[in-house]
Order: sequence, then C-alpha cells, then structure tokens
Amino acid sequence: METQKKNKKGLHLYAYQKVILSYVITLSVCAWVLYPFMHRILNYPPGTVDTQFQIEYGGLSYTSQFILLYIIVVSLFVLYQRFFLFKKIANFEKNGPSNSKYSVEEIRKTLLTAPTKFYLLQIIIPFIAITIGLGMPIVKHELESSGITVAILWVSILTFNATISYVFSKNLFKPILISTFKENRLSGKKSTKLSNDMILLLLPLLIAGLFFTVIVAYSRLVNVRGDDFYYYYKNELKYNFDNNIYHDSNELMDTLSHLDYIDGTHTYFVIDSNKNISTSDGIPLTDFFRKYIFELSDKYDGRVYEHYAVNTQGYIKHISVNGEDYIVGVRFPIAGEDALVYIITTFVVLFGIISFLVWYYSSSLSNQVKIIVNGLNDINTKNNSEFNKIPIVSNDELGELTVAFNKIQDLTKKNISQIHDNQQTLMERERLASLGQLIGGIAHNLKTPIMSISGAAEGLSDLIKEYDSSIDDPEVNSKDHHDIAHDMSDWIAKIKTHTEYMSDVITAVKGQAVTMSNQEEISFTIGEVLKRVDILMKHELKNAIIYLNISLKTDENTVIHGDINSLIQVINNMISNSIQAYNGKTDETIDLIVEKEGNNLIISVRDYGPGLPNKVKDKLFKEMITTKGKNGTGLGLYMSYSTIRAHFKGNITVDSETDKGTTFKIILPLHFL
Repeated sequence: METQKKNKKGLHLYAYQKVILSYVITLSVCAWVLYPFMHRILNYPPGTVDTQFQIEYGGLSYTSQFILLYIIVVSLFVLYQRFFLFKKIANFEKNGPSNSKYSVEEIRKTLLTAPTKFYLLQIIIPFIAITIGLGMPIVKHELESSGITVAILWVSILTFNATISYVFSKNLFKPILISTFKENRLSGKKSTKLSNDMILLLLPLLIAGLFFTVIVAYSRLVNVRGDDFYYYYKNELKYNFDNNIYHDSNELMDTLSHLDYIDGTHTYFVIDSNKNISTSDGIPLTDFFRKYIFELSDKYDGRVYEHYAVNTQGYIKHISVNGEDYIVGVRFPIAGEDALVYIITTFVVLFGIISFLVWYYSSSLSNQVKIIVNGLNDINTKNNSEFNKIPIVSNDELGELTVAFNKIQDLTKKNISQIHDNQQTLMERERLASLGQLIGGIAHNLKTPIMSISGAAEGLSDLIKEYDSSIDDPEVNSKDHHDIAHDMSDWIAKIKTHTEYMSDVITAVKGQAVTMSNQEEISFTIGEVLKRVDILMKHELKNAIIYLNISLKTDENTVIHGDINSLIQVINNMISNSIQAYNGKTDETIDLIVEKEGNNLIISVRDYGPGLPNKVKDKLFKEMITTKGKNGTGLGLYMSYSTIRAHFKGNITVDSETDKGTTFKIILPLHFL
C-alpha cells in the first residue's frame, strides 16, 4: 500500500479519512436541508426565530443553537472516529503493512467490525448530544412534549445519516479488505448472519422514518387544530365583548366564564392595566406566554403561544374599562402530552409488528442463502453422488440464484465425472508413454540373460552327453562323476540367477503397465522401490551415459503403504526429467537420496543441470506444462503431484537455482505410512 500518496488533483485521502469526510458531508447536507424547516416542524411561534425576542428570552438565536448542536454532534463523532475507532486503520494506511504496528489480521478484524460499531454509535451518541441540547434555551422548559419532539426529530435525522455513513464506510473499506485478502475465510470472530445485518440496517432506518412521519403528522395536527381553536375563540370574544360596556375586571371574568368552551381544559384570564393577571384555574401564565402577549400578539392579530415547541396557544382581546386598557384571553392546549403519548404508543405497537415481520423475512432470506452456502461447501467436501438440488421457493433474485446453483451442481457433477475419466485416460497415456521409453530397455535387459541361459543350456547339454557316454566307461571313476555333477550345478545356478533377474524385470514392467482401475494399495518396503527403479531406469541411464547415485540413509525395510507402481512412476518421471535436464551432456550424476526428517520420509532426486526457469517453476504443480516440446505431455509432474497428494497424503517440493541444478523432494508423512 502506498504511503503519503499524491496525485495531480491534490493530496490523496486515505479510506478512514474518506469515511469521516463522508459522515461530515452527509450530516452537513441533512442539517442544511433541516435548518429552514425544523422550526416549522416543531411549531415555533412566529416572531421568535432569530429575533431579539428569542435572544432576550433564551440567550441564543435559533441559528446559533442549531449550529452549536451541529458542532457538538460532529465533534463527538469525528474525535471518536479518528482517535479511537479508526486508530488502527489510520496507522496501517499511513505506514503500510510492513511498518504498521498492527498485523494484517488485526486490521481486517477492525475493517469488518468498524462500520457496524460506527453505525451503532451514530444512533447512541445522539441521545447524549440531545441530553445536552435539552438544557439549552431552545427547549428550556419542563421535559414535556417539546423535549420529546426535539429528541425524536434529531434522532430521526441522525439515524438517517448513520445509515448513509454505514453504506459509505462498507464500500470505502472494501478495497483494503480485497488487498489484504490471502485466505479463503473471514478474518475475525464468528461471522454475523445476513438477517442480523438486515435488521441492524433496516430497523433503525424504519424507526427514523416512522418517527419523522409521527412528528410531521403531529405538527400538521397542531397547526390545523390551532387554527380552528384560534378562529373559534376570536369570534367568541368578538361577539361577547364588542357590544358591551364593562366597569371592572370582575365583569370581564364573569363574561369569560359564560363563553362556550370547546374543551374543559381551556381556561381564560384577565390582565389589568397594571399587568396583574387573574386566571380561571389559578395557574399563572408562563413567562414566555406573558412576554409574547405584550410584545408580539398585536403583530399576529391577538394570537399567543406558550413556548417553543409546546402546543398550547391562546387568543387575546384588548378591552377598555373606565378608560384603562384591559386584556381578556383564552388559553387552550391543542394536543397535549396525552395525544403525543397516544401517537407514540401506537407507533411502538406498529413498530413491534413490523420489526417481527422484518426479522422473520430477513431470517428466511438468510436461511435460503445459508442453504446455498452449505450446498457450495458440499461441492467442496463431498462426492458428486451426494449432491442434492435445492428446491426453488421464490421467483426473485434468490430464486434465480438457486436455479444457477442447481445448474452449477449439474455441471460440477458432469465435470467431476469427466475429470475422473480424463484423469484415467491421461494417466494411462503417461504410463504408455513411459512404457514406450522402456521397450528398448526391456529388450536390452532381457537379451543378455536370455543369451546366458541359452549358453548354459548348451553347456548342460554337453555335460549330459558326456555323463551319458561315461556310464559304461571303466576309466571314469567316481571323482569324474562328481566333477560332472558339480559343473552341471554351476550351470543351473547361473540359469537360476538369470531367470530371477528376468522375473524382476518382468515384475517391474508389469507394475508400470497396470491400468489405474487396477491400482491396489499394499504394503511394501523402500528397498523394493529402489530395486525396481534401478531396473527400470538402467537402460535409459546407460544410453544417456548418466550415473544414478542411490543414497539410502534410512532402514531399507521401512514399510510404505499405498500404490507401489504409482510411487515408482513418480520417481522414474523425476529421474527422466533430470536426465533430460543435462541436454545431452554425458558423464553426469543424478542423486537419489532417501532419508527421514522428523515424521516424514523424504525421497530426493537431484541433478546438477542448468535449473528451471521461474515461469516454469511457478506452474509445475498447478497446470500441465512441459519444456520437451512435442516429446512431452506436461502430465508427468502435474499428475505426480496429484498422485502423492491423493494416495500418500504427501507433498512434492522443488528447489532450483540457475546453473546449480534442481532438487525435487517427495515428502511422505510417516504417520500416514
């Protein structure tokens, strides 16, 4: 990973910086969209937003309070992200994998869990910020519907922002996860379920959406009912006070008491010329309500508001009593806490039902994906005869995925069967190619003992004739008979030696001619293996004038269990490759070394030729590759590797240096043997 990278457009941003920047940008956009509408949604009284009235009453304007709350939220998140949540990621990105004080495994764990932690904290931390905000002048009132409304609105906005940031962080961290991917597994703790991720993402977003809808609906309800109450009481007071003459405040209270009130919670009050206030329920008017009456009510045709985001309003009318100005009015709650509690209760019930449905549906989706995952694992671990098709239970993308999976299963079965057939054909072809090379050696190996046996037969024939003619010869004594018998025994011993040698040749060749379907796992010794290798490779080595130096550094009676013919073919293939590595040079040596290293039996084939090119060495055990042109199939080492892995649970390694030679090591674990 590059560090301190720059490009033509400017300073390069690391992934963790992009996540922080995306959070700030999305929250800024949300705040910018919310700013002009928040005071309307919260039903702030007209004339009290960013005015002298607001500053005198609360100490801060609406804009100042909004910016302050925005700064608190952003600061909390940015500081936490940079110095706690993304600390490891920042160190890793800036210093690179080699210089980072954190391992790649630690970074992958952090990358996989950080978006979820970040997401949850964006939902939890707003409550802390809102708790601080509730102490601000903007809501410096008892924690009634105003505080609840403000909290719900901010939680909704911040949850929406958290969802956007969650998606961004997932995508921004993906390149690092891809670049650090080395193993076919998840890093970190046990993987989470898809259903949990869906619930984690959908439910908070659902809460935010429903909360916001509740607030908007509640705001609209307050506006409509407020207008209805306002116009009703405006007409009532006009009808009852415009055509009457009053002499004191008692008459005003009496008239107010006979009004037709819409609700029993609606109260009335009278304010005399000295600003003394009398209320029908004995509860004094709030400071905000009184201030609004004296400073702003005339501007808004007598309409009065009790507080910021508190849904109690009023209407006042100025009355002249004995030349002095009195104020009469009605104070009416529009939608009290009971209404909001009712709405929230309904929401909670609805949310519970929806949450259950989301959980149930997401679990169903997760289980269907899990079935496909298990099916893919079965392909990796089971025989093709054990594959089971997955039933199609939907006509959506998951249904299409299931159809594609079933097709892959069919194709996999077909391919596995084809691979088995091809493997047998290719192995047989390789065996036949090897046998073709052995034909000349067989003829040469058998020619000498056959001629020797033929000579021995003629010698025996002569001795038989000599013995037959000496039977009645009086000059032949018992010593002569014993000499003839001794000569006959010598010829028979020579015949026996040659026939045993021929038997060994035939056995070795027959073993290599056995088809794959006739492979048999038996117990044999390393001594038997070396004996057959020596016989089968003798002619090829002699023709090439190459010497095979066999070094047995362990007990020749070490028992191996498996297919002896396959192991011999692998060793012969490596010796043939070593012969060809000398490119026609003669009087060279190939070392065949057998030794024990720990719990492994190591069979090494070493030549001192030019070595293997890197492009060939990298592909030896991964694909069929050959440097022999038309004379090679590329199957030898590729299938040798497969044979040792499959039949002996072992491994083959190669070590090659330019102009120094190549060493192949067959590693056979002793615990398997």
